[in-house]
Order: sequence, then C-alpha cells, then structure tokens
Amino acid sequence: MKNLTQCEKGCQCKITKLHATGPLKQRLMSFGMARGVAIELLEYSPAKSTVEIKVGKMRIALRKEEAEMIEISGKAHE
Repeated sequence: MKNLTQCEKGCQCKITKLHATGPLKQRLMSFGMARGVAIELLEYSPAKSTVEIKVGKMRIALRKEEAEMIEISGKAHE
C-alpha cells in the first residue's frame, strides 16, 4: 500500500482508498476526494508535518496523519 506521504513533490497520482472514518472521511469527501480522483502533491512543510495537495482546482493542506490515510496508485517513492 502506498500512501500520500510516500509521494515526492510534484507527484501526480490517483486515490485508490480513503482509510479515514467518521468526520474526517466526510471532510475529505467534501473536498472531492474519492476513489479514482486524480490529485497532485504540491508541497511539503519544512518538517514534513503538513502536505499541500491539489484536487481539481482546489488546494488543500493536510496534516501528515491525514495524508497517511489516503491510499494512492501512481508515482510514489518507496
């Protein structure tokens, strides 16, 4: 399983599964995140504690713990 935190800056990938539950899953889905949706990793914070992604035309900042719950397919480093 590859998660979003395993991507490098500029990585373009697709969501294969959201492992979040409850309010967090609803929040992510309200941003348009669902299985099969293309996302792009734009930037990491200096300490890699947050990640900025692009979903459609929307830019979203996620905490590392939230990004780890997004399983992806596509370009990711091991």
